[in-house]
Amino acid sequence: MQLSTTDSFEGREYAVLGIARGNVVQSKNIGRDILSGLKTIVGGEIRNYTKMLEEAREIATQRMIDHAASMGADGIVCLRYSTSSIMQGAAEVMVYGTAVKFK
Repeated sequence: MQLSTTDSFEGREYAVLGIARGNVVQSKNIGRDILSGLKTIVGGEIRNYTKMLEEAREIATQRMIDHAASMGADGIVCLRYSTSSIMQGAAEVMVYGTAVKFK
């Protein structure tokens, strides 16, 4: 599956199949949360949360790819990510784009 954040694949003709999307809601680990709370006092990157969101993006991206594949897509253009807080201690990562079939 080819992915692109641009509006098209240069030099390729394709048919638009529709919107492909994937999402995941990740929650914080209580042990990590306590240590991360201490990190907010001294400042700096909270690596556990960075890793958590990185893993969430990978899961959401794979779900989007699976969704596009179920439509018969060869690629996805206009790829975008969105992250939002769902509730205290949980965040949603959403990824979406336009599924396309190469001619």
